[in-house]
Amino acid sequence: MSTPVRVLVADDQALIRTGFATIIDAQPDLEVVGECGDGRAAVDLARRLVPDMVVMDVRMPVLDGIEATRMLAGAGVADPVKVLVVTTFNLDEYVYQALRAGASGFLLKDAPPAQLLHGIRTVAAGAALLAPEVTRQLVGRYAARIRPVEGTPADDALTPREMEVLRLMADGMSNSEIAATLVLSQETVKTYVSRILTKLDLRDRVQAVVYAYRRGLVT
Repeated sequence: MSTPVRVLVADDQALIRTGFATIIDAQPDLEVVGECGDGRAAVDLARRLVPDMVVMDVRMPVLDGIEATRMLAGAGVADPVKVLVVTTFNLDEYVYQALRAGASGFLLKDAPPAQLLHGIRTVAAGAALLAPEVTRQLVGRYAARIRPVEGTPADDALTPREMEVLRLMADGMSNSEIAATLVLSQETVKTYVSRILTKLDLRDRVQAVVYAYRRGLVT
């Protein structure tokens, strides 16, 4: 039997924190190694316990989830920890910043248990969790506030087809939707996505979406 995925749960609401921990611990392939109620404690515990991933609330006292995520998974971090951000969505205007800070994805706080578990397993496996419909509604919602990066864009290295795939990814399309739009197989789309991440030195699909908005490739 493989080693369970070690999870740290950080949320300032005790009821939600306990609920998450209970759901996670009930799974044979998952294990909660720590719980905390603020961002500073999350950073300290993550550095001490070295979990496989952190389920991180955005709004917390002492240090918010965005800064905690940046300290654990941001650019320049030697051994980044995978972070799955949870948000109330309707109230939270900070998810974009959390993704820029290094989060590998996010979920709504009222997501059903099965979706939470799927999210944890997806992020722990090294993939990104960014629901296409939420990409359109959330990341796109703040696109007008995002200033494109100055200077020569690294995306010059992309072929016209790769650039097309990147734009569709940023528009919130899944691989199957991109395949249908460009009349390609899903395997071919996966190959393009992989090449894009490699060429732009991006960790996952989430970073690719944020990158596209930062570069002004999507309006």
